Amino acid sequence: MTHSDSPHGFSRRSFLNLAVAASATAACTTIFSEALLARQHPHHPAGAVAIDSNENPLGPSQAARDAIVEIIPNGGRYSDWLTEELIATFAAAEGLPADHISVYPGSSEPLHYSVLAFTSPAKSYVTADPGYEAGMFAARVSGARVVKVPLASNYAHDVKAMLARAPDAGLFYVCTPNNPTGTLTSHSDIEYLVEHKPQGSIVMVDEAYIHFADGTTSAIDLVKAGRDVVVLRTFSKIYGMAGLRCGFCIARPDLQQKVDQYHGFNPMPITAVVAADASLKDASLVPDRKRINAATRERVFEWLRTNGYSFIRSQSNCFMLDTQRDGKSVIAAMQQQNIYVGRIWPVMPTYVRITVGTPDEMEQFQTAFSRVMKGAVVGKVANPPAKTSRVEGLHPSGFRFA
Repeated sequence: MTHSDSPHGFSRRSFLNLAVAASATAACTTIFSEALLARQHPHHPAGAVAIDSNENPLGPSQAARDAIVEIIPNGGRYSDWLTEELIATFAAAEGLPADHISVYPGSSEPLHYSVLAFTSPAKSYVTADPGYEAGMFAARVSGARVVKVPLASNYAHDVKAMLARAPDAGLFYVCTPNNPTGTLTSHSDIEYLVEHKPQGSIVMVDEAYIHFADGTTSAIDLVKAGRDVVVLRTFSKIYGMAGLRCGFCIARPDLQQKVDQYHGFNPMPITAVVAADASLKDASLVPDRKRINAATRERVFEWLRTNGYSFIRSQSNCFMLDTQRDGKSVIAAMQQQNIYVGRIWPVMPTYVRITVGTPDEMEQFQTAFSRVMKGAVVGKVANPPAKTSRVEGLHPSGFRFA
């Protein structure tokens, strides 16, 4: 049977390609789920201060909540046209063609699928260290070499080092503001990376936290210019929809097709779609929440400075705090006081990631952290990391990058 004779226009090769994509997707989902379970936080007890997962304590906006309530009676239907409306809203706001936008349940899936699409045993996955690790888990499925590159002295992505370390790169991952440091990589640096990358490779710019930042420019203009760029956006952060799950993959149609092949038919939850659409149409949401987050974050920074504590200055809803000791023991001591802070990154074992919560939550954090630093509360961990010495050639944090 030829391709033209085959049912639904599928050849045996097309079927096999789909089967391989489905198998890779399943493997990627399994590995990433295992990674999440390995890091899963215990259920937060009543009254806990949960500033450990970069969530937005404000939750969905009122407009988003109203949209959810209104759509619930239609929850028995797929309503794909609602997703098309969401794409149209975002396309109009950003000046993008609709075929440059795909909607996913959050931005994690298009990140995983992009790693599968653009990396392989011959094409490396390149990321920052410290940085968001999800793409590294997906690289286990594609068989790609993972190249972790230290941040620059200003905690931006060191794009020249990324290029030098991976002439075989398939995908460069840039998160700006960076998770966990909350620091920016300039648009000019991203342009340099795009201009000098190996032919056929892709630059992915994860803009999950961009709405919190000042003085930064989206990389969407590079997508509009037809460059080899994929931009990720999510409603999990400033829009307060982490539990509802909605996000965008923004790229040229040919790149979208390579990513979408791992997605298949997977309709979006209509509650997430209408909440996202209502959020985009709420003109005051982003500036108001940016202002609230910045004011709370700066009050915490001032308290930290006044009390002599070191931290990495952030433009996001999280920051890295130097505990001046084994960070895991500090996390444990904070939990004893019902304060749940984020984790460490192995390359910076004394730094703990702190999410910016409400003003009241951050007051409670400050009280608890002060008690830990004064030795009033001590936390114990089973296997504390080995102490890293400070020597020449180290990152400004004082710890060597792997």
